[in-house]
Amino acid sequence: MVDLSALDKLDLKAFFFDMDGVLFDSMPNHAKAWCTAFEDLGIHFTPYDAYMREGMTGTSTIYQAFTRQLGRDASEEECKRIYKVKCDIFESLPEAKPMPHVLEVLQTVKQAGLDIYIVTGSGQHSLFDRLNTHFPNIFSREKMVTAYDVKKGKPDPEPYLMALKKGNFKANQAIVIENAPLGVKSAVAAGIFTIAVNTGILKDEELSKNGADVIYQTMEELLSHLPEIIAKAKR
Repeated sequence: MVDLSALDKLDLKAFFFDMDGVLFDSMPNHAKAWCTAFEDLGIHFTPYDAYMREGMTGTSTIYQAFTRQLGRDASEEECKRIYKVKCDIFESLPEAKPMPHVLEVLQTVKQAGLDIYIVTGSGQHSLFDRLNTHFPNIFSREKMVTAYDVKKGKPDPEPYLMALKKGNFKANQAIVIENAPLGVKSAVAAGIFTIAVNTGILKDEELSKNGADVIYQTMEELLSHLPEIIAKAKR
């Protein structure tokens, strides 16, 4: 039984969606790219490591791997080179498809008259075009927070605080949909009710210990509860 009692305290106006692992099933590609890039350097890095660090900047991911495996920081030149290798590998992989049932989730939110924002650490210049191709008439350019809008990425609360600022919302007027521990931590630190959808390989405890209010296993499961969530949270 899912406890949704805390929703009664909300005055819901908007949903904030993460992108990788929420809108698109892209985390397997990210994990493969990171593991391959590090393997070429003799650094052991697992898919679980990649999922745990989702939302972290590329530089921070590389720093952590170097410190843990090599006992030193990576140089700026090493960071640039490794991150380029990672990105090249990622771009060579088949494009990730939308997460099953996420379009229905977005349509349900829109039909309820709620604003929809995307809050992502991605810096893809073609991001809006990609979103509009797969989810037409759902997202708008002014309702996006990307890597270009913030100085600090997740798990810092800045991305979600920026979304609140852009929409002139209070923290109790939004719900976040996340899939990653660092994204959950960011949203919770911003004071926003956070739903985690565990679309990857992580244990649920990785999400709950970072503060997720509710955890679902699939977008289909979220979709089945969404009308109740909106009804409880929207005044």
